Amino acid sequence: MASSPTSSIHKSFKYDVFLSFRGEDTRTNFVDHLYHALQQKSIHTYKDNEKIKKGKKISDELIGSIEDSKFYIIVFSKNYASSSWCLDELVKIMECHRTTEHTAYPVFYDVEPSEVRKQSQTIKEVFAEHEKKEADGKWREALKEAADLAGWELKNTANGHEVEFIQKIIEELLLELRSISFNIDEKFVGMETRVKDVILSLGTGFNDVHMIGIKGMGGGGKTTLARAVFDQISFQFEGKSFVENVREASNASFSGLKSFQNQVLSDVTNDRGINISSVYEGSLQKQVLSDVLNEDIRVSSISDGKYLMKRRLRDKKVLVVLDDVDHIDQLEALAGELNWFKPGSRIIITTRDEQVLVAHRVKFIRDVTLLSDKEAICLFSRHAFGRDFPIQGFEDLSGQVVRYAAGLPLTIKVMGSFLCGKNELEWVDALKRLKKIPLAETMKKLELSYIGLEEDYKEIFLDVACILKGWQKDNAIKVLESCGFHARNGLRVLEQKSLITINGNSSYEWVDMHDHIEEMGRNIVRKLHPDKPHKHSRLWINEEVEDILANELGTKATRCLQFYTEKLNPHTVIKGLGKMKELRLLSMIFGIYLKHFKQIILFHFGWMTAELNNCGKGEKKRFLTSSNSLTLIVQC
Repeated sequence: MASSPTSSIHKSFKYDVFLSFRGEDTRTNFVDHLYHALQQKSIHTYKDNEKIKKGKKISDELIGSIEDSKFYIIVFSKNYASSSWCLDELVKIMECHRTTEHTAYPVFYDVEPSEVRKQSQTIKEVFAEHEKKEADGKWREALKEAADLAGWELKNTANGHEVEFIQKIIEELLLELRSISFNIDEKFVGMETRVKDVILSLGTGFNDVHMIGIKGMGGGGKTTLARAVFDQISFQFEGKSFVENVREASNASFSGLKSFQNQVLSDVTNDRGINISSVYEGSLQKQVLSDVLNEDIRVSSISDGKYLMKRRLRDKKVLVVLDDVDHIDQLEALAGELNWFKPGSRIIITTRDEQVLVAHRVKFIRDVTLLSDKEAICLFSRHAFGRDFPIQGFEDLSGQVVRYAAGLPLTIKVMGSFLCGKNELEWVDALKRLKKIPLAETMKKLELSYIGLEEDYKEIFLDVACILKGWQKDNAIKVLESCGFHARNGLRVLEQKSLITINGNSSYEWVDMHDHIEEMGRNIVRKLHPDKPHKHSRLWINEEVEDILANELGTKATRCLQFYTEKLNPHTVIKGLGKMKELRLLSMIFGIYLKHFKQIILFHFGWMTAELNNCGKGEKKRFLTSSNSLTLIVQC
């Protein structure tokens, strides 16, 4: 039986940081300021608030807190070495530091590293009283070892300004903590390179305003990538706001955009009292305003929200993520112009629809890349087995799941969680079921892109999913145009909405789509009448087509049909097609009846003989238009 998820191989800690310091020197000034700065950045920090008596041994509780902390900040001050408590604490810290799980950083507050390393000057004086003690040698070794570590010296940092000095410490710790979180969090499998690429594109070192778009199909990891980037770099900004589900929130109610404006402004200014009172798509504005400004501000409309955002956001360097945008109005309300923002600000937009980014003049657009097989098996194994690779006996089955998922993170996570703890027979049964019944959670996510299409584009999409996938682009356009569609624009819209891809080069391009999007399209066609294929708008499964034609079950519901036959004679096929009154696209691969099919089709449908007779051995397809608006695709 497949095992249930086990705990992470990475140790988790109760505290992010343990502060070691001499209370009488720094408790009420530097350490107090440092502690509060750490807390403000949500860095869980241990600081002993008890008044420590000289010579008292450290408690088991304190030892436990040291062992349960990832990082140590050792604040060396003039009287640090006068406390046997501090020195015992330091010995324990350095003992933990020698392992791979902990890291110590010295802070030289009012002493120099060389004083601590050599125990000279002030350190030498306060240390003198310890010389006859048994622990003297351990203390001296710990002091020297700690002083040799990379750390921070107040005198040589930020010209001795404590506020900037503390900010420097916080920034470097946040980088370390984010790196650790990034490495151990299961959702970041395969994300490291992707995150670095996006951060590089953002150009955070440049003092301009930068908008970047991340586009891709539903379930492909756009939100995960944007969140990872946000978590990595948000500490570098004066204000930050991550606005999730923009499409869903703005479509759900008329107050959506207003609320998000409010969120961003409140996030930046740290005042949750902002209220934008309009009732038209304003909840998004409200959210943005709330995140960024946090002031008690009221505006009466989306327009007022735009004005407020433009006036207030330009005073702070902000990081704003607008997740799952699907309409230009949303961007105009939440990030209308670059001049809304202070130089150095960065805006990240995720979407399935590239045209939204193009229309908003977003210059930097990145495609989210799906997972490689190696990344996929790692992510799947974490959800299914609680480790980075399959357990013995489940390697082949895991490979089948990963091949089915085709790099889509959503499917990998859902399948991993579903199969966790199930036995081999249950795995086999689940995989068989997928061949007939698509994964509902994936389909629901992908269908959102289809639902947002205009009706003629929906028809083009279903034609591609059921019949035209893999076709040369020019040929697909010719077929679709012969059916009355504006095919060039239609295919471009589908491409921009991440529903299809156009692969190849300028000399040969073909229409392609992800396996799950193909599956989603075909499922849309079949789901209303799953057991009655003769009522489907498109038919492509050969056995079903042969049964329908042979038994004259055709109906006017069928618009497109593709099949290959050597079983049915031409007369049976023509008779079976007779009831498909609305048929507009017929794609046939001829078998032994090729010549007979030619003659009978010409007679029955009145095709242009010149074109049909030109279909020779060298021709794979021939496209013909008849007087009854039916397009025939002959594959010779």
